[in-house]
Amino acid sequence: MLKLRLKKFGRKGLPSYRLVVIEHSEKRDGRPVEELGFYDSISKRSSFNTDKIIKWLNCGAKPSPTVFALLKKAKIIQNK
Repeated sequence: MLKLRLKKFGRKGLPSYRLVVIEHSEKRDGRPVEELGFYDSISKRSSFNTDKIIKWLNCGAKPSPTVFALLKKAKIIQNK
């Protein structure tokens, strides 16, 4: 099963995250299928590739609760 979730990168004390499509059994920092954007938790900036996100959601990928909240806040997905 594919999931949309955050992959952590950045240095100690300054985390940033990439939004990725990844197999649900992979580790947090495992090899993703595709990268779809990023989220900076310090400055609250985000940039998402909307077309690819919608494509993967239509293919059956499930977002994690955190990713669901970020996509809802960015108005990419509606309440289900």
